[in-house]
Amino acid sequence: MVGADAVDGSDDRDGPTDEVLDALDALGRGGEWDFAGRTLKLTNLDKAIFPGRDGGPPLTKRDLVRYHARIAPHLLPYLRGRALNTNRFPDGVDRAGFWQKAVPGHAPPWVARWDYPDARPDDTRTYVVVDEPATLAWLANQAAVELHPWNPLTATWREPAWAFIDIDPGTRTSFDDVLVMARLHKVVLDELDVRAAAKVTGKRGVQIWIPVAPGLTFEETRGWVEVVSKAVGKVVPEMVSWAWSTSDRRGRARLDYTQNVHNKTLVAPFSARPAPGAPVSMPIRWDELDDPDLTPDRWTILDAVERVASVGDPLLPLIGLAQDLPRF
Repeated sequence: MVGADAVDGSDDRDGPTDEVLDALDALGRGGEWDFAGRTLKLTNLDKAIFPGRDGGPPLTKRDLVRYHARIAPHLLPYLRGRALNTNRFPDGVDRAGFWQKAVPGHAPPWVARWDYPDARPDDTRTYVVVDEPATLAWLANQAAVELHPWNPLTATWREPAWAFIDIDPGTRTSFDDVLVMARLHKVVLDELDVRAAAKVTGKRGVQIWIPVAPGLTFEETRGWVEVVSKAVGKVVPEMVSWAWSTSDRRGRARLDYTQNVHNKTLVAPFSARPAPGAPVSMPIRWDELDDPDLTPDRWTILDAVERVASVGDPLLPLIGLAQDLPRF
C-alpha cells in the first residue's frame, strides 16, 4: 500500500477552513483546488448529481465535493486502512450508475492503494484506500456517491473488525417495523453485555455495527449474528423471512447475517446515498430509535456535518474495540 499517511495540513481533525471552501466556490465549472496539502483538478462542478427533495433545487457535484471535504474528519476513521468499493453516478443518481472496485488508471499517484493477495485472474486486484481527506474530495469529483469499505483492515484482511446486523426491509416492511426489529436486537445485545451502535442507512433500513476482537473468523461472526437475528425473528415471525430470493420473502424483511464475509460491504457511516436530496447513512443513539421524527433518510449532505458536530458520533468510540462475542 502506498500513500497511507496523510500529508501535513490534511485537516484531518478540523475539516477545511472557510477560505478553502470559498476557493472551491470560486472555481466556476472547474479548475485546480488546493485542499489538504494536495492540488485537485475538479471538473463539471455545476453538474446536477442529486434531484432536489420536496421541490428543492438539485444538488451538484460541487455540493458533493464540499460535503466530502467537510465530513472527512468523521468519515475517515471508517475508511482508513480498508479497501474501498464505490458506486459512481457520473450522469446523476437518476441515471444508472456503476460499481468501481479497481483503482482507475487516471488516479493521482498519491492515492493509497492495496493489492488483494487472494485475487483470482477475474477478480479486482488493486483497490483504493482512503487514508487522507484529499482522496475523499477526489472521489467526489469522480461522482463516487456511495462509499463501501471492506469490513477488515488490509493488514488483517482475513479477520473481521465488525460483526454486522443488517435489517433489510421488504416491500411490505414499514420503517416502524424496522425500528421494532432494531429495538429487539438491542434487547438481545444488552442481555449478552455486547456493545454496539446503530445507524440509519439513508434508504429504508437500519444497520447495527458490533466491534469484535482480533482473531475471530468471518465464519464465527456470521454464525453468531445468525443466532442473534434468528432469536429476534422468533419474536416477530410475521415481519421476517429467511428466504434468499426477494420474490420468496412475500414482502417481509430479511435479517441478513450473510453480510459477514470479508469482501462483502455495507455503506459507510456518513456516506451519501443515490436518492433525491442526497441522504446520508447516519449513526444514531439508541434512544433515537424512539424519536417520532426519525426517518432512515432524515439527514442529507446539507446538514450531516452540523448534526455530528452537535450530537457526536455514537459509533466512533467502538472503532477498534477488542470485544469478544459471548458463546451461546
